Amino acid sequence: MDPSTFVDPQLTRSDLLVLGNLLRHVDRVKDSSSVSPAAKDVIILTSEDSRQDRKHLPGAAIESDAPHATLTRHDDSQDDQKVIDRLNAWNDPKSDHFDPTVFVAWDLPLVNLPVVLDRGVIQPYIRWARTVVRTETDVVMLTHLIMYFTTSVPSVLYLYYRFSWCHGVLHWLMQSYYVGTYTLMMHQHIHMNGILSRKYAWFDRAFPYIMDPLMGHTWNSYYHHHVKHHHIEANGPDDLSSTIRYQRDDLLHFLHYVGRFFFFVWLDLPVYFVGKGKTVLALKTLGSELISYFILYVLATRVNFHATLFAFLLPLMLVRLVLMVGNWGQHALVDEVEPDSDFRSSITLIDVAVIAFIKQKDTYARESALVFRNIDYIMMTVKLLQKDYRYLAKCLVPMGDQIGMDLDEISTMLRTKTRRFTEEEIRAKFHSKQQQPPVLLQQNVQDAK
Repeated sequence: MDPSTFVDPQLTRSDLLVLGNLLRHVDRVKDSSSVSPAAKDVIILTSEDSRQDRKHLPGAAIESDAPHATLTRHDDSQDDQKVIDRLNAWNDPKSDHFDPTVFVAWDLPLVNLPVVLDRGVIQPYIRWARTVVRTETDVVMLTHLIMYFTTSVPSVLYLYYRFSWCHGVLHWLMQSYYVGTYTLMMHQHIHMNGILSRKYAWFDRAFPYIMDPLMGHTWNSYYHHHVKHHHIEANGPDDLSSTIRYQRDDLLHFLHYVGRFFFFVWLDLPVYFVGKGKTVLALKTLGSELISYFILYVLATRVNFHATLFAFLLPLMLVRLVLMVGNWGQHALVDEVEPDSDFRSSITLIDVAVIAFIKQKDTYARESALVFRNIDYIMMTVKLLQKDYRYLAKCLVPMGDQIGMDLDEISTMLRTKTRRFTEEEIRAKFHSKQQQPPVLLQQNVQDAK
């Protein structure tokens, strides 16, 4: 698979719209006489008269006069507005074209369901679910809550009732499969203070205390670290999960980064809050961590060690590892000129693109932001540690000055963004007042190699 031309068939219609828009922009800037092969793999539909109009056919030939495809080199602003209008329609409950997300694995408009299943089950479920979730586009949140409570909870209860090694392994594999989508759901939950309508506020507040430990999270730790700390510090010098003091394509630096979080976040985060004058928050954070660990200790020593291992301990270790691997990839490419820029140090993946990105596309291009496709943050970390910058260059969707650069030039550009910053550079380039790096980081990162 060549990531520079491959179009992932699992991309949603929204992702395809955004990708097609970017590829056509590249063609226009290059003043190409024909649409690029990559752009030809993206069909941008301008009519929704039937289910057949909604199909995405990778690799299909596109005629210039095709009634439902827009791949002509019309003005950028018109193209952008057309994409924005379509995305708004899909996300507007009052629109005839409203299309809530129901499943992660399937984009319903692209699936030819039997009429009986669609009208008798799916559509009634969507109508009911829209009254349960807080944001009507997020039916998928309820879908996953139902899935977790009908699979994970009964499974873990039976695991403690009658443990078997086969069940334990299968349960852990199931939870490992769930944890990515659950964490994304909780990301929405902690930012919106819930995902369900006010009528179900009691359950909205309660379910994380049941599901978080099953998915490898200690109570409230994701909220405390992500909202109250990481979003405030934004990978800056005071961010405990900051990457700027590390050489971000170096394995030993990466292992130090992961190990520090894995073993010391329970202490580092409360100490951070104390240093910021947030003593109450520090006590809440430390208390949540210690209570979580105490309950796990009791379950392991007084109830059933093997069940606790597969139900709680292995998911906890996995999540802490995956969170840091993903965070490394997300914050590995830091701009060497303006490292605190919201655009120049940003990494946007096509499969998480939103309307706001298209609306600010010119700013992203002007600021030389990085946009990738056919890669996620985990694989970003893997390729960086392999120093496979050529692969990353193929995944880049060029914007602004990046358009016209060849693979070697893009590879060199990306490599410069992984260099660790010295303390002198941090003081000079980060504009806000900064404190000294945490003691553990000061002691070890200099000698990580």
